[in-house]
Amino acid sequence: MAKEYKITSLRLAELEKELNYLKTTREREIAAMIAEARSYGDLSENSEYDAAKNEQAKLYGRIAEIEDVLSHAVIIEDENELTGRVGLGCKVTVQYLESGEKVEYRITGSQEANPMENKLSDDSPFGRAVIGKSEGDTAMVIAPMGSYELKILKITREG
Repeated sequence: MAKEYKITSLRLAELEKELNYLKTTREREIAAMIAEARSYGDLSENSEYDAAKNEQAKLYGRIAEIEDVLSHAVIIEDENELTGRVGLGCKVTVQYLESGEKVEYRITGSQEANPMENKLSDDSPFGRAVIGKSEGDTAMVIAPMGSYELKILKITREG
C-alpha cells in the first residue's frame, strides 16, 4: 500500500499552487535557459548547458515529488476539535517543566513539519506525546536525545 501523506487543506492549496508554477512558469524559464545554452555551440564543453539540464532534472524531481504527495494526500480533519484536545492542525502552547520555558507549536502531518518554524509532525516524539491531551495535562516526551516533561497550557485552532 502506498504511503499516505497527512496534510491540511491549506498545505494542499500551497502544493497545488507550487505545482502549477513549476509546470508553467518555471518549466518555460528552464527551457529558455537550455535553448540559450545550446546556442553557444559545442555541448560537450558547455557548462551553461550542463547547469540548465541539472536545473531541469531538479525541476522534474520536485514535480514528481509534489504529484506523489497530492495523489496520496489525506486531508486532516481535526477529530479532537469538539473535545478541546490536542489534534492535527492545532497550535499548542507548552511549558517545559524543567526549564519553565513556554513555547507554541503547531501539530501537523509529516509533509508540513518544519521544526525551524515550530511545526511538529504528529508522528514525532513530541506529537505522539501531546496528541489527545487537554489544557492542564502533562505529557512525557520520549525522544532520542532523552526524555522530558511538559505541561499543556493552551490549545488553539485556526480557521
